[in-house]
Amino acid sequence: MIEVPVLPAVDNTTQTQRPNKRPSWLRVKLPIGESFRKVREIVDNNKLHTICQSGSCPNMGECWGAGTATFMILGNVCTRSCTFCAVATGRPTEYDTDEPTRVSEAIKTMGVKHAVITSVNRDELKDKGAEIWYQTVIKTKELAPETTIETLIPDTKGNWDALYRMISAGQEVVSHNMETVERLYRPVRPQAKYNRSLEELRRIKEYGKRTKTGMMLGLGETQDEVLKAIDDLVEVGVDILTLGQYLQPTKMHHEVIDYIHPDMFAYYKEEGERRGIKYVESGPLVRSSYHSERHVNV
Repeated sequence: MIEVPVLPAVDNTTQTQRPNKRPSWLRVKLPIGESFRKVREIVDNNKLHTICQSGSCPNMGECWGAGTATFMILGNVCTRSCTFCAVATGRPTEYDTDEPTRVSEAIKTMGVKHAVITSVNRDELKDKGAEIWYQTVIKTKELAPETTIETLIPDTKGNWDALYRMISAGQEVVSHNMETVERLYRPVRPQAKYNRSLEELRRIKEYGKRTKTGMMLGLGETQDEVLKAIDDLVEVGVDILTLGQYLQPTKMHHEVIDYIHPDMFAYYKEEGERRGIKYVESGPLVRSSYHSERHVNV
């Protein structure tokens, strides 16, 4: 029987004390170094978007310093208005049919062994951007056949034909993030549905793909709600789960309700794997693409 870690000043409602300042375990180094500079030059010169920049990822320095990045296709304006996300919301104007070529050439130039590709939501498109997704993976496999690929795909709003097109191009891992627990979907993901995202993950698994999802903690969820979400993910066959601390991008976004202690993240990792998730990456600074190269063969 695994015991919940005993932490100081625990709030029985939401896991820990209400924050007044960011704790020491959330400090990160500024992005510097020659490898970081080279990656930034490739991204800028090819007019590419990365979720590392648009999403204000705290691990950008570490990942770019190692010569890796997560590319964001289909522009950098999202049709959704999720209250946790730093990506711009609005009516996208960008739809570049040459983008798959530019992204694949950049991945080849960088020489990465494992690439992560994600996108904004494009709800206004009939195919939700599925064809650009398909062509990006196909062209990357053609130019860099030794590169393994994870695609972090959006909610297709139940357009399963679009989903199957997105995931049929030969990528090794397909990820779709749940982001939070069911009760918080309305305030955090107002245009998404908890059960619809679970169904998307179930279909990805049934298609035969290594299936992955991610959640943020600190939005006000309870321990029981996190464990219930883990059980739901086990039921639909998710292989890999990432858990990380939510960090408020601006004062206009959802506030941080809790800073989750590292011991609690360790507990969720152990409990998640005990309940049936094959691999759980869990820690304050973990993001869905963090250490993603480890998730190809778990």
